[in-house]
Order: sequence, then C-alpha cells, then structure tokens
Amino acid sequence: MSAIVKYTSIFIPFHTSPGAPFRRRFITTTITVHRTLLHRHRHRRPKHQMDMDMNKDKHSEVEIESHVHYNHTLPSKYVRWTARESFQFMYARPWHPVNDFYLNIVRGTHSFSILFGPQTVLDHNDTGIPALSDWTELESVSSEERHGRWARVTFKIVLSYHGASFDGWQKQPGLSTVQSIVEGSLGKFVDEKKTQLLKDKGLPVEGCAVVAGRTDKGVTALQQVCSFYTWRKDVKPREVEDAINSAAPGKLRVVSVSEVSRAFHPNFSAKWRRYLYIFPLTDEDYMDQSGGNEDLCANNGCNGVHDSANKDELESEQKSYVFSVRKVNRLLQQLEGKLLSYKMFARDTKASRNEGPPTECFLYHARATEIRLATDYNEETRVMCVELVANRFLRKMVRVLVATSIREAAAGAEDDALLQLMDATCRRATAPPAPPDGLCLVDVGYTEFDGTKCFIPKE
Repeated sequence: MSAIVKYTSIFIPFHTSPGAPFRRRFITTTITVHRTLLHRHRHRRPKHQMDMDMNKDKHSEVEIESHVHYNHTLPSKYVRWTARESFQFMYARPWHPVNDFYLNIVRGTHSFSILFGPQTVLDHNDTGIPALSDWTELESVSSEERHGRWARVTFKIVLSYHGASFDGWQKQPGLSTVQSIVEGSLGKFVDEKKTQLLKDKGLPVEGCAVVAGRTDKGVTALQQVCSFYTWRKDVKPREVEDAINSAAPGKLRVVSVSEVSRAFHPNFSAKWRRYLYIFPLTDEDYMDQSGGNEDLCANNGCNGVHDSANKDELESEQKSYVFSVRKVNRLLQQLEGKLLSYKMFARDTKASRNEGPPTECFLYHARATEIRLATDYNEETRVMCVELVANRFLRKMVRVLVATSIREAAAGAEDDALLQLMDATCRRATAPPAPPDGLCLVDVGYTEFDGTKCFIPKE
C-alpha cells in the first residue's frame, strides 16, 4: 500500500512501514493510512518484498528531508539563514575561552565580577526557604508521634559543575552524569531500612536527589539546587558537602548545604531561574558583529524589505552574516513582562507539553550586551552575553532563543520578530539550538524576583 504525495510541485511515492512514524511534517499534502490496515497488508506479503519496501521507505524519507525548506512570511532585509547555515555559524565559534571561563568559576578562582564588575556579584541565600517553614504543622505533632515524612531530614544542596565535564544532569546508563555522581556520594547517608531494601533488590546504595531543573550535556551550572532527605538524625551538612566534593574535584563543587523544611521542593518551590549565555564574537570570520547591518546592506544593494515567502526572488540575494548585539537586545526586550507560549522555541518535549499552559513562560528579564572576556593567556576576547530570567524554561528553550535572535538580527527583521514567531505552526520556523558550551544556569530564586539585581541592567 503506498500513497502519492505532492511536495513542492513534485510527485514523490511515499511508503509507510510498520513502526516508522508518519512524517507528515515534511510534506505539503498528507494522505492518512490506517495503521491496522497497513499492518495486515504488510503481513500478507512475502518477507523479501517487505524488506524492499522498507528500503524504499528510507530512501523516500531521505529524499523528502533533503528538500525541507521553511518559507518564512515575516519581512526582513536579508534572506534568513537555513537551519544548516545557522548551525554552522553557531558551532564555528572559538568556544575554548568560554569553556575555560566557566571551569574557573566552578573551581572558585574566577567570578562574574570579571565580566560585569564587583557590584553584580550575586549572593545565594535561603531567605525564601525558612529552615523549618512548617513549624505550625510540626508543633501540632509531638516528637513521639512524628514518623515517616514528619521525621525525615531534608537538605538543600547548592551545586556548581562544569558542563563540558559531564553528560548532563540526568542519570543515564554508562554515562558520567552529575546526578549519578551526587546520588552515589549520598549513598552513605541513606538510612538502614532503605539500604537493606536496595541490597535485596540488587541495586546500588544511592541517595535520591531532586533537582530544580535538569541541564543538558555541556551546560554549566553555578548554583544548581537539589535536595536530599534521609531518616538518619546524625547526618551533618558538612559531611554531605565533603562527600560530594571528593567525588569529582575540579569539576563538581558544593556551594552550600543547609537543612530545610520537609516541604521544600527545588523545582516546585522555585519562583524563577536565571540563565546566562556567552556567545563568542570574532573579527576575522564574520567582520564586526557588534556593528549594524546598514553598511553591508548598502554595499550589497539590499536596502529593501523582502518577503521571505518569495523563495525564487530571494535565492539570488546575498545573506548577511553580520549582526548587531543592540539588535539582539531589542528583539529580546519584546519578550519581557509577557506570559507567552514558547512551544516553537522548545525541542524534544513530550506531546503532553506541546500545547496549552505547559508551554507558557513568563520572562522577567531578557537582555543582551557586548563585553570583553579576559582569557587565561592575558588576552581579551569579545563576547555577547545574553541574560534571561523566567519563572520556567522549556527544554532547550534558551539555546533556541539565542540562536533565533542572532539569525533574526542578521536578517534585519523587525523588532517584534520573536513575538511573531510564537504564532508559527512548525518548529522549523525557529533556528536550531545554539551550542550548549555557552549556556550556564546561574541561580534559582525562591523569593520574588528583584529586577534591580541583574547582570545586564535595564536602560
């Protein structure tokens, strides 16, 4: 059973095999085939014929994907980069100075004062997390009657780790992740009952760490917050700190450990998160990226505003690989103070989180500026710093926002281009995620956000 699909004025035979997802996002017209009928049809055919059909499926999919092109309808002065061009532009950067800078901060030898001055040093405190926020509940229960959750001790652990040294936060078999190292270090503090239960099941004796937000591979965190609870009463915060610090010295460091209420949850109790993205700027490859696009536009004779949907007209036009940091800042400012759905800026999310409130985020602060970053070789490199603060972030949302902002700035799009992209129907309308090397989870807040305490102040 096959379907004939029209794609950009070309008829392509499109076969669908059992177990392969129907790729309706890569085609213009879709003919839906019932999976049950298709499954029965396949099983009535000889095996060699089915193998031939599966090979045809793969060939058709590759052929279709090679013709994928998103036709932008938003006005711009230049042709927007394709997904491949955006990917190449982002990854062809000198990321070593940024990685070294983050590593030195994790080790405690550097601080953000190098970039933003001493007045911007952020002090992490627990004012929003009373040591025992449930005193009224606890006082109503006598110490003899406390058991289960009432009796357990909860620790809040603030961690700093270098993203390039780990395969992300979440525990994965065979990979070196932050969660696996932290939970392995906490195993010595697990109570006897749970220890015996784990041994009976043949599982390693490990603690359970709940985190404020999982970071991807390559993403650094300076004040990541996680919690751990135990029913043992003899565990001291200093012991927890020493155990984790000895697990991966130089790559993972404990900022602080404190005992908090059992009601504390690193993720659900948080009111905001702050991310910083450092993007290297080069002088050789792409000219002066801190300047505007006006000179290049005048030289190329591209002063008009084009409609990107007219692909035939724009294919002959030149693309700009120069962007203005000030333009990126204006694009991001449009997002401040608004509750918006960022589903077009998310990647690899569950189907249940692709629509409605699960995709909505409120950005308190979104700014970009150019700064000189001192390297370990007594040199300075120009970088663009993007600071984003929101009540929540979707997966890879920050990296897609940064990459799309740079693409739109290079294309000379309108200042509300990011807002207009919120209404897109396909995630290919936004750029591929920027490299994880530049991203850093700075801190997590448990009190109301103070707009005056930012790296990049509002003008």
